Amino acid sequence: MTRVAEEKAEGGLVFHPLDQFIVKPLFGDGPVHWYTPTNLTLWMAIAVLAIVAVFVLGSRGRAVIPTRMQSLGELMYGFIYKMVEDVTGKDGVKYFPYIMTLFLFILFSNYLALIPMSYSPTSMIAVTVILGFGVFTAVTILGFVKNGTAFLGLFWMADAPLFLRPIIAIIEVISYFVRPVSLSIRLAGNIAAGHVVLKVFAAFAAAVVISPAAILGIIAIYGLEILVCGIQAYVFTILTCVYLKDALHPAH
Repeated sequence: MTRVAEEKAEGGLVFHPLDQFIVKPLFGDGPVHWYTPTNLTLWMAIAVLAIVAVFVLGSRGRAVIPTRMQSLGELMYGFIYKMVEDVTGKDGVKYFPYIMTLFLFILFSNYLALIPMSYSPTSMIAVTVILGFGVFTAVTILGFVKNGTAFLGLFWMADAPLFLRPIIAIIEVISYFVRPVSLSIRLAGNIAAGHVVLKVFAAFAAAVVISPAAILGIIAIYGLEILVCGIQAYVFTILTCVYLKDALHPAH
C-alpha cells in the first residue's frame, strides 16, 4: 500500500490489469458464497439470454427470406452440424445439441466480454475447468457404454512393434488424462491474456506522450481479440468432436 501511495504521489502510472478478473457480489461488498449473485453469474446469464434471443426470438418467424438474426442462427447451426458430422461421422450427429450448446456458450461469452466494463466468464479457470472436465467425463463414460472394455484399445497401438506398445500405452494414457486440463487452460489462458494486454494498453493511453501509439495498440489488439474469441470457441468445439470420435470409434 505504501509503495502504491508513493507512486501515486509522484505522478507515476499505477494500474492493476488483473483486477478485472476479480469476482465481486452484485449487491453489497460481503464475501462471495456459492449462492451469491456475482458479476460472473450475471454475464453468464447475459450470454444465455443472448443465445435465446438469437435462436428463439430471431427465428420464431421462420421466414423464407430470413432476417439477419435468422441468417446468423442458421449459419452457426449449419457450421457446427457439418463439423460434428465430418469429424465424428453419422453416429456422432445425435450428440450435436450438446456440442452446439458448448460452442454457443463459449462464443457468446467471449464476444460479450469485449464490451467495455463487462466481465469475461471464459477467462475464469473455474468456468473452463467445468466445461473441459464435463467433456472429458461425458466422452469417457460414452466410450465405455458404447464399446465396453474395447474402449481401452484406444491406448493400445496394435500396429506398433511389440516392445514399444507398453511405452506408447503409458504415453497415450497420460495424454488422455491431460485433455481436460489442456481444454480448460487453453481457453482461459488465451482469453485472459488478451484482456490483460488490452488493459495495459488502455492504462498507457492515459499518458499524454505515448497515448497515440497506445490507442493504435488498443485498436490492433482489439481486432486481434475479435479473431481470438471466435477461434478459441472453434478450437474447443472441434477438439470436443475429436474426443467424441475416439469414444465412438476407439479402433480408429
